[in-house]
Amino acid sequence: MSRALRILVLAAVLLGGAASPSAAETAQLLRGTAITDPDLLRNLDQSGALTLSHLLQPDRTFEAPLTNDLMFSRLPLLASIPPAIDAELDRYVARQKAAYPTETIGVGEGYDVQLFDRANLTSADTRFVLAGIVNRMDRAYVDEESCGEIRLIYRLARFDTKPDGGKTAARLPMTLNLVMKARDARQTAGNGKPVSCAEIARRWLDNGNWQELIRGRDDAMLDRIETNIQVSIAPKSALHDFRSDYLLKVFKYNAATKQFEEAALENQIDRDRILADDALRRDFKAWLLAPENLREFDRGTVLIPEKFLARAAVVPTPVGLDASALQPEFGMMQGEGKGEGSGDPVFTDNDVVGALKQAAARGEIQNIRSVAGFQRRLNDVTCAGCHQTRGIGGFHFPGVDWLADKPSNSTIVPASPHFVGDQLRRRDILTAFAAGKRPDFSRGFASRPQTRGSRELAGSEYQDGWGAHCSLQDAGSGTRDESFTSWSCANGLTCQAAAASRRIGMCFIKTR
Repeated sequence: MSRALRILVLAAVLLGGAASPSAAETAQLLRGTAITDPDLLRNLDQSGALTLSHLLQPDRTFEAPLTNDLMFSRLPLLASIPPAIDAELDRYVARQKAAYPTETIGVGEGYDVQLFDRANLTSADTRFVLAGIVNRMDRAYVDEESCGEIRLIYRLARFDTKPDGGKTAARLPMTLNLVMKARDARQTAGNGKPVSCAEIARRWLDNGNWQELIRGRDDAMLDRIETNIQVSIAPKSALHDFRSDYLLKVFKYNAATKQFEEAALENQIDRDRILADDALRRDFKAWLLAPENLREFDRGTVLIPEKFLARAAVVPTPVGLDASALQPEFGMMQGEGKGEGSGDPVFTDNDVVGALKQAAARGEIQNIRSVAGFQRRLNDVTCAGCHQTRGIGGFHFPGVDWLADKPSNSTIVPASPHFVGDQLRRRDILTAFAAGKRPDFSRGFASRPQTRGSRELAGSEYQDGWGAHCSLQDAGSGTRDESFTSWSCANGLTCQAAAASRRIGMCFIKTR
């Protein structure tokens, strides 16, 4: 078992329900699947055990956490990340200037569109601090040998010197996610046999054998780095509503070159490229509607081939419930974007209805029961669409701000309702692994977490409480869309349209 993984197991032990009373409910839902306690994260970060620089260069004698100027200059494996982000920011600025030529854009409050200050990425006054640790063994369907993933989530923070010589600390709007394989298949346990997925799951669920903490990690455990930057904020103006855009990038670890290199985002459909290329459009349609792929698409476990994917995504928020150009799949479905593009949609209603009927006849459909359901899955299966689902300002996991003097007053809930609501499904998968059973990796729509028969979320904000998405009767037919009929509201709440959509509303307090 790797050193990093042993440290994570120890962290799970130390957590032991130590969250503040105001976060007790959330802590219980996260127990065994995520580590969010601010005091524990502070200790893990400041002790040096789980700083980003130490994990990426474990043989280096630990001194103090590296500031970003030193981390990016001393660790060659990170060398490609700053220039890649710089290039994306340049492209973003060029697109903004072309779309809104009368608006000013730059760093600081004096601009119409206020940009992320890229100097913070490589500054001597900034570093990435540990914001959370998440067990993602529910993603073992991507690579069964690795037993899924463990994610260490870091938040960019700035440290400034006060007149008295002390330091002030402030979090900045960027997260960096170091994704490690849950196991290296070559690892062995104390008996000389390979460490099993069941053993790893048990250690997370049962706060297992944490004493074996002190061995180095192997490069084989590194998988990728994911970055998410709030690239701009634009107040409401005569040209547009309030907007906050987020840039997503992924860097895959190349063991041969020992570097993290730019890679495609998993399932992030390159909409513009597909719509502009008739051959690619036909290929994507044929691939996705093939029975075996449609089944995995319905289950939420589909892996779209790289030739259809983008290497970056800009995620606008907030996004309404109706189809619009702010959503990643817009223009691919019949009736979307009329007059805004050339050619026919990728998927007509008849294409989708026909494919769903065939799949339903074979008993392979769990979630998608209508064209609207297909459209929603086409959005939420992407990185961008998932981040637009009940997220906190574009980040599903901002983490508790342990840099603050009173962390419980700054961020009480460490993650979005979507993230918290999905923990029961993830825990069920860990439990199946621990019992030596084949897990069910399927998931429902991101807007309504799959509860797998559990009643823990009933009536809560994570399932059907205030602000949850709910099913409306279609004003034209008087019926509910079959993809969303189970989306109800808790007692005392009513489902009301939050936009022009006739299918999906939100749960509100009843009023006379």
